[in-house]
Amino acid sequence: MTRENEFLTLLDAHKGILHKISKMYMESPEDQQDLFQEIIYQLWKSYHSFSHQSKFSTWMYRVAVNTAITFFKKEKRKPPTTSAFPENVMSEESEASSKELKLSHFYKAVQQLEKIEKALIFYHLENYTHRDISLQLGISEVNARVKLNRAKNKLKELIKNQGYEF
Repeated sequence: MTRENEFLTLLDAHKGILHKISKMYMESPEDQQDLFQEIIYQLWKSYHSFSHQSKFSTWMYRVAVNTAITFFKKEKRKPPTTSAFPENVMSEESEASSKELKLSHFYKAVQQLEKIEKALIFYHLENYTHRDISLQLGISEVNARVKLNRAKNKLKELIKNQGYEF
């Protein structure tokens, strides 16, 4: 298998990660797609430095989150802090659209978090331990735990402020 085919196979197996990160950092579908493409470019550009000492997905998380943070900073984009959801959006919806609505509320709230908070929430959603999160972000385990709890509480408040109750 060529290096390019190996990369594409690994990328295909883990591309859901890239979609999640893109949605967490960018609001519009166009911006999400731009970020998605930028992450793939950065992954390919740095693939030669991947040493196989860790899992590909671990390395990919790190590159993707760092790229998202840099991309967000570079573009100087700030997600809007208000949401325009109608008050009765939950009335008589199917289970599928209800799930989509929940995801929409979640991503809109996540977009309002600070860069580090987004990374913490992402790693938490990917079932990283506090220790793993601390290693990925270069902070102490205690600091990772405290910051994650604060980020989760802030996220709950942002979702409530959108009019969605748990």
